[in-house]
Amino acid sequence: MVIEEFIIKSLGAKVKEYNIGDVIFSEGGTPLYYYQIIEGDVKLNNYNEDGKEMIQSILTKGQSIGEFLLFMNKPYPANAIALSPCRILILSRSKFLLMLEKYPETRMDLIQSLSDSMYFKFVMGQIFSTQNPATKLKALMDYLKSFETDMTPFSFQIPLTRQQMASLTGLRVETTIRTLKLMEKENIVKIRNRKILY
Repeated sequence: MVIEEFIIKSLGAKVKEYNIGDVIFSEGGTPLYYYQIIEGDVKLNNYNEDGKEMIQSILTKGQSIGEFLLFMNKPYPANAIALSPCRILILSRSKFLLMLEKYPETRMDLIQSLSDSMYFKFVMGQIFSTQNPATKLKALMDYLKSFETDMTPFSFQIPLTRQQMASLTGLRVETTIRTLKLMEKENIVKIRNRKILY
């Protein structure tokens, strides 16, 4: 959990519901609100000049969306789109900044969230620096599993579709599918009922 829900609600945050595909904010828009996911999944994406989607990140329950921009006068560099039915806490920027003054303990939660985001960007930078598809996919799966307590082989179910894994790593879907099958033969992953276990 990024910031305790009761603190956000005490400052007048509203809960908004989104359906699959709904836009929470758009690239180029002005950051006016703090968003925290109560339930559901959200992707941050862009489209390149050929119209190909590039997923920057996938966020889930308890995570905040684009909060670092509330400290800058910069537009959103990506779109935020609901991947599943979502319930999201929304707090105005002015009340968000007030919250950080009124509840100093929330600053550490925010720093942790920002640190997680920076770590993810660092990992993704490493992923894009290699051309080997298996190395890219393994680095992504290592990152996703790094938040788990059970690190034994095949104990973690990858919470992404093959399309999402491809978009996050810059691979084609066909390459991702083919590489995962090779990784299964090499006993790096197990595939059960189309679920990837790592």
